[in-house]
Amino acid sequence: MAEPYLRLRSSLVRAFDWLRRRAGQLARFGVVGVAGIVVNLAVFNILRAGPLAPHAEVAGDDDRVVTAKIIATLVSIAFAWWAHRGWTFRGGSRHQPAREMVLFVAVNGVALVLEAVMVAISHHGLGFTSAFADNIASVLGIGLGTIARYVGYSLFVFEAEPDSRLTAPSTET
Repeated sequence: MAEPYLRLRSSLVRAFDWLRRRAGQLARFGVVGVAGIVVNLAVFNILRAGPLAPHAEVAGDDDRVVTAKIIATLVSIAFAWWAHRGWTFRGGSRHQPAREMVLFVAVNGVALVLEAVMVAISHHGLGFTSAFADNIASVLGIGLGTIARYVGYSLFVFEAEPDSRLTAPSTET
C-alpha cells in the first residue's frame, strides 16, 4: 500500500531537484522572455497602429493582423537569439554556430506558428477583431510559444550549464 506513495515522493524529489539545478537558467530564460514579450507586443502594436492598421492599404484587406504578428515575432526571435546565446544558455555550444542557428530558427518557427494561429483563430475564426482581443490572443500565443521554445532550446539547440546537466537516475525503489 505504501509503494505508490514512495514512488510519488521519489518523483516529487526528482522534480524539485531538477528545478533547483535549473533555477538560474529558468530565471534568465524568464527575464529574456519578459523582455521578448515587450519587444513582440511593442512591434505588433506599432505595426497595427501604423503601416498594418485596419485602414491601411498594406498587405491586403484581411490578413494584416497576422502579418503584423509574424513580423513582431520575427523581431523578438532576433532579440531572443542574441540574449539566450549570450546569457541564458551561456557556456559551451552544443553545435557549430550555423547548425545551432538553423535549429534555433526551427524551434522558433514552431513557436511562430503557434502564436500566429492563436491570433488568426481569435481574429478571423472567432471574430474578435478589437485591438484588445488581438493582444489577448497574442499573449496566449506567446505563452504557448514560450513553452515550445524552452523545451526546444533545452533539448535541441543550446548546451545546458555544467551544474544543471542531468545526473544518472537513482536506483531507489
